Amino acid sequence: MARLSCFGGVSAYISGNFQQYVPRAARDTWLWPGDENMTDIAPATDLDRTVGFTLPERHARGRIVRLGPVLNQILSAHNYPDPIERLLSEALTLTALLGSTLKQEGGQMTLQAQTKGGIVSLLVCDYRNGELRGYVQFDAERLAQLGKNPSVYALFNKGYLAITFDQEATKERYQGIVPLDGDTIAQAAENYFFQSEQIPSLVRIGLGRDADGQRIAGGIFLQHLPEGEVGRERLHARLDHPEWEHVAALASTMGADELADVALPLETLVWRLFNEESEVRVLPGVALSRGCRCDGEYIRQVLAKFPEADRATMADENGVISVDCAFCSRQYPVPAADFVSPPL
Repeated sequence: MARLSCFGGVSAYISGNFQQYVPRAARDTWLWPGDENMTDIAPATDLDRTVGFTLPERHARGRIVRLGPVLNQILSAHNYPDPIERLLSEALTLTALLGSTLKQEGGQMTLQAQTKGGIVSLLVCDYRNGELRGYVQFDAERLAQLGKNPSVYALFNKGYLAITFDQEATKERYQGIVPLDGDTIAQAAENYFFQSEQIPSLVRIGLGRDADGQRIAGGIFLQHLPEGEVGRERLHARLDHPEWEHVAALASTMGADELADVALPLETLVWRLFNEESEVRVLPGVALSRGCRCDGEYIRQVLAKFPEADRATMADENGVISVDCAFCSRQYPVPAADFVSPPL
């Protein structure tokens, strides 16, 4: 009997260019220092939501997110040990930050990390229309030999991080691949934007737990807007970036405890960082949910493409092919007899 895993739509590595998108919302909220509405437009307990913002005079844009129940629903699909749980929590936070920048409905952002010979052989997360899912495949015996807080290198050895954007409307795909350098997934993402896109970027992720012991993850993502796109000098052609250095210095003061504090609305965190700026533009928040897209009919269609002899080897002694969804741990039993053509 063969047990299959359904990853439903996860993209493989391909060559190409990675591009970042900024949504053009139909209704934006403009806020200035001293505007009392800055902290009134968010819920008291702010979870499973992402908010975008721009600093026009600093030529910077950003995203801030906090995950709670959605994160724990995804983690609960597997009994992950703490180091893997923290790794997946960081990866899902980064996926929410980057994926929520998609401007086309139906588009998908996929984050994949793979290695040869590492303790973690596969890490995959994706985002589509506010829905998140993620999964980690790892060697439990080798993991047990590490300490409590292993680095990314200790988990992956020499691995690679791939970030892919698929646009539903145009069918365009943009992808970038970067070595998994640094101690965290966030540092690997920063390295990609700086080395490949030559756009100074900052990613900070904080993990914590609520009063009930449930995992909370928060993150902030900032980028300097490339000035060359509007006819001015390309940013990376200059030797200094005073505007960006100012923004990055402010954002670096944000603590992990603040990012993971459920009592602090996301808009309040933006206000804490940039309340002395002359203008801050905040986009409407995006609600996040767990969204596994495994489907029994889709699985049947995939199995139907296999030769009958192959399906026979997949089936157990009762003639049933068991397909597991790695994301949500749901099992789909499919009788092999369903694919047998009726006699003429």
